[in-house]
Amino acid sequence: MAIHKILTLEQAYAKVDELKRQGVRVVLTNGCFDLLHPGHTRLFAEARQLGDVLVVAMNSDRSVCLLKGNHRALQPEAERAEIIAALAVVDYVSIFDDASVLPVVARMLPNILVKGGHYSRDQIVGYQEVEAAGGRVVSIPIVPGYSTTAIIEAAQRAVGSASKVVKGIEANRKDKV
Repeated sequence: MAIHKILTLEQAYAKVDELKRQGVRVVLTNGCFDLLHPGHTRLFAEARQLGDVLVVAMNSDRSVCLLKGNHRALQPEAERAEIIAALAVVDYVSIFDDASVLPVVARMLPNILVKGGHYSRDQIVGYQEVEAAGGRVVSIPIVPGYSTTAIIEAAQRAVGSASKVVKGIEANRKDKV
């Protein structure tokens, strides 16, 4: 199991400091990742190719609620972290509790900060800090057709359709009785 790849923030800061002292190029990406899909896994794979080590900073359940509303996260933070850590392209996962990742980025100062292509450079939280420290900020094109919101909506439609089918079956039974 890859649980050993899940670090507290303090452990992650120490690990990144150590790696950077060794000349290792550290890549950082972040997000809620409350329902992992191919858009996320492809982002991780492309991000990992930009450096030597990929660190994923993941929003805690509390911070996901602050950002997305009380109906999210869909999976508890420990489960989300374990799933991400199980991916071979991910070297470390750490959970942060703030609504903004800025304190994490500013403390870690990765060599490369990565976000999905729906963010322009100026919208990427921490881009100024990373660039001021000599790092790069990269926006990786998103994979069309994959989004957590679209998956949630499809599931809601399916549940709605299933509910209609069940009601129809129940009405049909009542008519026969």
